[in-house]
Order: sequence, then C-alpha cells, then structure tokens
Amino acid sequence: MEKVRTKGLAILSLVTGLVLSACGDTTEATDNASTDSEKTNDYSIVMVTDNGGVDDGSFNQAAWEGMVEWGKEHDGIEGEDYTYIASDGDSEYIPNLNQAIMNDFDIVFGVGFKLKQSMMEIADDNPDQQFVIIDDSIEGNDNVASVLFKDQENAFLAGVAAALSTETGKIGFVAGQQSEVLDRFEAGFLMGAYTANPDVEVIVEYVESFSDTSKARQIAAGMYSNGVDIVYQGAGDAGNGVFSEARDRMNADPDEKIWVIGSDSDQTEEGEYNEGNLTLTSSIKGLGQAIKSVANQTMQGDFPGGEITKLGLKEEAIYMTRGQLSEETWTAMEEYKKQIINGEIDIPINPDEVTAP
Repeated sequence: MEKVRTKGLAILSLVTGLVLSACGDTTEATDNASTDSEKTNDYSIVMVTDNGGVDDGSFNQAAWEGMVEWGKEHDGIEGEDYTYIASDGDSEYIPNLNQAIMNDFDIVFGVGFKLKQSMMEIADDNPDQQFVIIDDSIEGNDNVASVLFKDQENAFLAGVAAALSTETGKIGFVAGQQSEVLDRFEAGFLMGAYTANPDVEVIVEYVESFSDTSKARQIAAGMYSNGVDIVYQGAGDAGNGVFSEARDRMNADPDEKIWVIGSDSDQTEEGEYNEGNLTLTSSIKGLGQAIKSVANQTMQGDFPGGEITKLGLKEEAIYMTRGQLSEETWTAMEEYKKQIINGEIDIPINPDEVTAP
C-alpha cells in the first residue's frame, strides 16, 4: 500500500555456538579504563562505545555483556583485563581510542559504525595494535578486523511480525541516524512488511541521533496518534523514548493496544507497564557473541586482520525472540526465515529499491 518516509571466520562457527548457548550511563574514559598496564591475565581487551553508554538497553549494552562474559570465562578482572571506554559524543572517539592504546590492551574494539573514520585514522598511525570494528567494515588495514551483520534479514522478519500483527493496518519504523546500517534495517523492514501484507501502510521517520530520547518519543507519539499500533525501534539508546511513550499510553489506556518491536538486544524488560508487557518481539544482533569469538580466535594466534566477516540468519548470529507473537505469525516468520537462509528471498540493502505494492 503506502510507504511514508521522513528523513529529519573461524568467527562464523564460534558465533554460531555462542548464540545458541545464549538462545549506560556515560562514563569518562579514565573512570573505567585501567591506567595500569600490568594486567592480571596474559590477554586483555577493551571496547570504545558509540554514544549511549553500556546501559542503553540496546546496542552498546549487548556488546558489553558479551565482553563481560568473555572476561568471566577467562577469570579476568573488570577494569584491568576487560573494560569499556564510553563516548559522550563523536568528538571523543579519537581520544578514547588513543586512551585504549595507551593502556596497552591487546585488542581495541570499536562498537558501532560511527567509529569507522576515527578507527581508520588511529589504525594507520598504530600498525602494531589490533583493532576490531563492529557493525561496519574497514578495508586495506591488516591490523583491523571487521564484523558486519546482515541487518536486513532480521529486519525483514520484524516487518513480517508487524504486518501480520497490526490491527490498524499501519506500522512504523523509528530509526536512529541515516547510515548504511539503518538503510539495511529500513529496506528489510519494508520488504518484510509488504511481502507479508501488501495492504499495510509503513511510516518511517529518523531521529538523526542515537541518544535523543525526547525526539524519538515525540516521533513515536505522532505515529501512535495517527493510527500506528506497532513501532519497530532501531534508534539505539534513543529508542528508549519509543518505549517510554508506549508505556505511558498503555498505563493511561490499556485498551489502546499498541506495541514496540525491540532491536539489538532482547527488550522485553523495556516493555513492562502496569498491566502487562508491550514488547511484541525483539530482533537480536549477536554483538557480544562476535566480540567473544574474535577475542578467543585472536588469543589462539589467529587474528582475522584485513578480513570482513558478514553474519546473518544462516550463521545463527541474528534472530528474533518469540515474544508475544501469535502462533500463526511465528510460524510464518519461521517459514520466511528458512527461505532467506536457503537463498529463496533476496533482500535489498537500499530502501529505495523497495516499493510499496
């Protein structure tokens, strides 16, 4: 029907096993990263976050939880053998990456596509340091490993879930900042929705930030007020504003029957309100599992420098939660999942290539 858009590796097998086993406040760099180069273990890792902190309930938190698991598995001490440096704005990426190098960590992870340019610059200046960019790719640097996710595949299934669950025939996507990553999300969501329900109307709006919860809430409020009953949030920490709006509405009027689809991590907890839970499902991205697998691989002397690893449904690195989906909808999603894995559905990564029926 109608689309409304507003612009405002060895790794593979390790990730598969880790996902199956698994299936913030912004902090100044010196507060959490150890300044002592004496590490408890022979190996240490650090992650520099995107904006939002490690308790954002989404992207950064999912990555950090994987690092914490790695640390515990190797009897590491937080702050020495594994830690994070939180970024409070784009201008802090280079200083934070330099801080990580100064603290003599074996691997420096940059979590999020927004760190790409800064990591490219720092990697060129520090050829002996091992870097990993998560959720983007850097080519031509043997000291940088890249991990990409096939976000369009999970987003396709989120679109199917929304299109088959809506009672109003109108669904929405609240996205963070315009980027190739969010292009994949938008393209997948649109195609999944139109494939499952050609009559559905999809409204897409961008926050143009991953931290502006107020703007995300304002966008969600407008969508719900205009008849959208399911919103897929892909805005990182800002997406908490979508949940806040939905919770307040449901607390005020439980009969309104609105939902949120979470992203990156299981956001069931964010959907709790007085009389129930409004998280329909969540699209999980194995960020933490990717960090664990690269760290373990590198510990074994096999750093995948210069390689770009792409992870999707086939690699079991992404998946949807069962959530509160109907049996009929879940069954349909499982069937579409099989078709995607088998190569029967080709999902574009550019939303301009998706047209409404």
